[in-house]
Formats: sequence, C-alpha cells, structure tokens
Amino acid sequence: MYVPKYYKITDFEEIKDFIQNNAFATIVSIRKGKPIAAHIPVLLNKIQDDYYLTGHLAYGNPLWKTFEDVNDLLVIFNGPHAYISSSWYEHENVPTWNYQAVHIYGKASLMNGKELEQDLTSLLEKYEKFREKPVLWDKLSPELLQQEIKGIKGFKIKVDEVQAAYKLSQNRNANDYANIISELYKEQQPQADALADAMKKNRND
Repeated sequence: MYVPKYYKITDFEEIKDFIQNNAFATIVSIRKGKPIAAHIPVLLNKIQDDYYLTGHLAYGNPLWKTFEDVNDLLVIFNGPHAYISSSWYEHENVPTWNYQAVHIYGKASLMNGKELEQDLTSLLEKYEKFREKPVLWDKLSPELLQQEIKGIKGFKIKVDEVQAAYKLSQNRNANDYANIISELYKEQQPQADALADAMKKNRND
C-alpha cells in the first residue's frame, strides 16, 4: 500500500485498536495464478511473542486450500472513509478522499480442532457478551456445534508485516482541518460522521 509520510501510522498499539474495531477483513490470496478474496471477521491474538489473525472459512471456500502454496496473504482492514470537497478549503485546490486502512501480510496455517473451538468461543464472546440473551459457546448444544464445525476450516495468519495509513487531511492548516470536520458532520452520513470523529481524535491526540 502506498503510504505518504503525512499519513503513515507506526504505533502498533493504535493499529491493534483499529483492527479490533474494524475486524471485518478482506483476505486476499492467489489460486491458480488468479487473486481470490474472502470477507470475514477475524480476531487479533498474541501467541507467545507473535501476533496472529485468526478466523474461519466455509469448507467450500477454496481460499483455505491456498495456504500451503502462498507465503504471504494480504489482509485488509478498512475504517471510515468519505469524499472531501475542495470547496471546504480556504484556497483553490482539487477534491480528495479521506480514509483509514491497515494492511497485514503473513503466512497462514490451519488450526487444529481445539484451537478452532477456542477461537469460536472468543468470537462469540466479543460479539454476544453484551447482549440481553447472548449466544455463547457453552450455551449451544454439543450436537449443533459438532454439526456446524464440520462445515468450516479454522486458520491463523502470523503477522509478519504491517502497513497502516490514516489519510485525515493532516497536511491541511488548522482552519481547513476544522472546516472539513464541520462539513463532514453536515453530510449526515454514517461514514462521514465516523471519519469526522476520527479526524477530531487524530488532531487531539
């Protein structure tokens, strides 16, 4: 990913939080010389001294069959993004697009049965524990779990390289920056609101 110096993020703690909050990832691999991709939620886990992205794919998804042959998968995490009109600047310029994105490269391997059960337990806890009637691993019948687990393949991707870009108008002066945030809120769109929030946080940090 091309990352100009203005937008480069190197703080891994910040990147970890971004991944946790934008965990629906795009995983890209190569099969028979052609790129293929899957869109799935993943977890970021530290195992001993290394970080891994973990998740599962449907058994019928051919992407997991590429793991032995592909040394580096690409995992893409996208945050909020929105169009930025140059009419919001104090001087003449061209429009642009602001965004947040993280790319992870790493080698994938398949999980064993116990690892997969632990990962599914963690995934359910992340998205269910705050609900009124949470659907957690130990509340589901063993028969259902064994039936469903046969239809998936668990995997882990060792984090070998991280690239992160927050294009948040960091190169603009204070007046332009504040006006962009104000105009984004006026759009009354979820992505624009989220991007404005990210810009406020970035300038306040």
